[in-house]
Amino acid sequence: MQQLWNLILYKPLINALAFLVSVIPGGDVGIAVILLTLLVKAILFPLSQRSIESQAKMNILNPEIKKIKESGVSKEEQARLTMELYKNNKTNPFSGCLLVLIQIPIIFALYFVFINGIKFNSDFLYSFIHVPMNPNMNFLGLLDISKPSILLALLAGASQFFQAYYMPKPIPSSSKTRSFQDSLASSMNMQMKYIFPIIVVLIAYKISGAVALYWITSNIFTIWQQIYISKKKKADLVVK
Repeated sequence: MQQLWNLILYKPLINALAFLVSVIPGGDVGIAVILLTLLVKAILFPLSQRSIESQAKMNILNPEIKKIKESGVSKEEQARLTMELYKNNKTNPFSGCLLVLIQIPIIFALYFVFINGIKFNSDFLYSFIHVPMNPNMNFLGLLDISKPSILLALLAGASQFFQAYYMPKPIPSSSKTRSFQDSLASSMNMQMKYIFPIIVVLIAYKISGAVALYWITSNIFTIWQQIYISKKKKADLVVK
């Protein structure tokens, strides 16, 4: 399993990082981290785009689904009406989860490239990729990303907050009493917005500035993607 992980995910990413460090003037590893993160996010863009769109559509359809459940019809009729609602709105309730699961191994591999201290071990490099001669860990000559950075850690937490802020939010039920699903969704949204950024700050500060820089870049890209998709697909997310 470890060999398969290295072959398919870890080695391509560490080689891409080594190549970027070799061609970037001054061998600035921080810039290479940003470029590699953007490259991976761009490759995953179609998958994450569909995942965000699916989540947004599901949130908008939730009130309609609740109306079906509260209509008093049989379970079989509820299932038929729900599937018809999904079909009419071209929504697959499982597509979002599936697309996220596909992305997780790639994101974890990218994370481990940075968490391992960015060691360019020749055993992991392809024959046509040379070990960078003078990797520069001082990002823009200002911050040593091989060490923890409180500034980058705080920026990572802030970017995580805004990433959660721009996530598609569940539409509350029109009924006066909140359902368990509404309460759970609201609680999860609050934790993602206020608790998880604090966890990100602690993790990013404990590990290294490189991990924090990766987190910042990834979150900023995701924020842009969420805003972009929201504006582009706004008309398509109206319930038919």
